[in-house]
Amino acid sequence: MQRHPSVQDPAGGAHFIGLDVHKRVVQACVLDAAGTLLREVRFDCTAANLRAFASDQLVAHSQAALEATCHTWAIVDALAEGAAVDVPIVVSNPMRTRAIASAKVKTDRIDARVLAELLRCDYLPRVWQPDAATRTQRRRSSHRAALVAQRTACKNRLHAMLTQRLIVCPHAELFGNKGLQWLQQLELDPEAALVRQAELAILATLQAQLKLLHDAQAHSAWDDPRVKLLMTLPGVDMTVAQTLLAAWGDISRFDCAERASAYLGLAPSTHASADKCYHGAITKHGNSRARWLLVQAAQHLDKHPGPLGVQFKRLAARKNRNIAVVAMARKLACIAYLMLQRNEPYRYALPAPTQNKLARLRVAATGVRRKSGPAARTPRSASPETPQRTTPALGNVLMKEQLPALVPLAPGELRMLDRLGLAQLPAQLDSPSSRPRRRAAH
Repeated sequence: MQRHPSVQDPAGGAHFIGLDVHKRVVQACVLDAAGTLLREVRFDCTAANLRAFASDQLVAHSQAALEATCHTWAIVDALAEGAAVDVPIVVSNPMRTRAIASAKVKTDRIDARVLAELLRCDYLPRVWQPDAATRTQRRRSSHRAALVAQRTACKNRLHAMLTQRLIVCPHAELFGNKGLQWLQQLELDPEAALVRQAELAILATLQAQLKLLHDAQAHSAWDDPRVKLLMTLPGVDMTVAQTLLAAWGDISRFDCAERASAYLGLAPSTHASADKCYHGAITKHGNSRARWLLVQAAQHLDKHPGPLGVQFKRLAARKNRNIAVVAMARKLACIAYLMLQRNEPYRYALPAPTQNKLARLRVAATGVRRKSGPAARTPRSASPETPQRTTPALGNVLMKEQLPALVPLAPGELRMLDRLGLAQLPAQLDSPSSRPRRRAAH
């Protein structure tokens, strides 16, 4: 980019810079405090050009604004590196900016000018700027979602290939060990055999890449106590917890659980006028990936014996299952926010599933497997009864995984449990339980 001396405001006032960024070019507009156009420039969108522009234009008392895009934070970092002083760089919400600045005539120069004017009037809808760790986690979550989508598409193509030839898999799961072995040995026509060979090669590659990504995420999750805390929620595993944390970032920016769930688009839409008020479907604003994962986590809450299961069943009886699932996803988001804010595990987590989830994370991150079963040199029982597997109390499970201890229940919560018919649940969770061991099939 050709360097030009910065245009100084004769009055020494503030400068407001609007940047309309694209993949290859950037259109910039510089205004003074009165809205007078000082400069317009167009240059290639490279790190060197961005640093040079920032060195020229991002001076004291200046501000810059751009819309959120796929490479927004790289542009923000380049501008911050080139600026001689620390100046505000505002990232705006493109959906809301488009609603404010809609026009019949739309060009890059007009868009840059509108951004600068909105910034000058302090009427620009801003987005929260995540830190480096949150950006990394968001990129990993996005990359994993893309790989999973490609894997699903690959499996669907193989299913379609078999369906088109009226071939039915004799096994319950086509992509289990027995199903894949059957598919590889299946006699097919040359065209179908070529499709099978290509799709299975793609599937193997995707599985290997997902394994590498899972191992990297497991190491970062093991070092983050917030992930293990959220995994005590029913239906929430490492992937859901990390995606939720990446979407929220710093939870201190939300003043209540309702705002945190609304940030994910789980709040109902509201249309109010005069004395009429209508609440409709959820807004679906925010991170769609985190919202979808929470909805999937809520699918099986009707089987949970705690308060979430009772509320799910009651709501499904009054409305329908889909409404209940979305409502419970919002409930999970609210509970997750409160758990992070108070640094408390979920009080009604089932010990066995919680122990298994945390053990899988520990093994994936560290490779450490804890010994189970009777102590060494213990004589084997001659009893013909079915062997039992003992699960410790919830408090012991949390203590072994170095999670915060359970807090005593408040009187109001005890009354809530009594109304739901769950007065005995805390005592059941706080005591060890036994269940039959699974015998290997012969």
